[in-house]
Amino acid sequence: MVFDKKAIAVNHTRTSLPARTSNRIDKFVKHLSYGIAWVYVLLVVVILVQVVMRKGFSHGLIALEELQWHLYALGVLFGLAYAETTNSHVRVDILYQHFSPRAKAWIEIIGISLFLFPFVFVVFIHSLDFVYESWRVSERSNAPSGLPFRWLIKSAIPLAVALLALAGLSKILRSFAQLQSGGTHGN
Repeated sequence: MVFDKKAIAVNHTRTSLPARTSNRIDKFVKHLSYGIAWVYVLLVVVILVQVVMRKGFSHGLIALEELQWHLYALGVLFGLAYAETTNSHVRVDILYQHFSPRAKAWIEIIGISLFLFPFVFVVFIHSLDFVYESWRVSERSNAPSGLPFRWLIKSAIPLAVALLALAGLSKILRSFAQLQSGGTHGN
């Protein structure tokens, strides 16, 4: 495969710095999310094993039930950033769909700045003490046959909201790129 360096250079200069940065962040979030999505495959296997053990052998394992909770938590926590990056979250588009691209860009910037970032900040700050205390006492399940290392799953909270903040930053950068380009797609 032969690359035309001049064409690449021209395309690279046409794309603004905020748009290129946003594209890189989006790519990072998506790749990380695709990896974490495999947690759902593991979750299905764990659920099937638990169902077979309960229904077939009248014996369930508390550790498997707790593992289900932990896998759900990981999937949802890290799925938030993916949903923000791909616009697959729930929105109310009754009015938004009729706005110009420029107005939509401003709505994204203001909405993320006023709602997403403060939410992420509060969750991140409050989760640090929560995670620290869990690590400090080497928290584990209260159930005798439950999972150890509960501190590990709690550590996902600040990581996931930091990734969500990164996804929000990406969307703000893309919106600024749209404003710079006169309302096109931010490229």
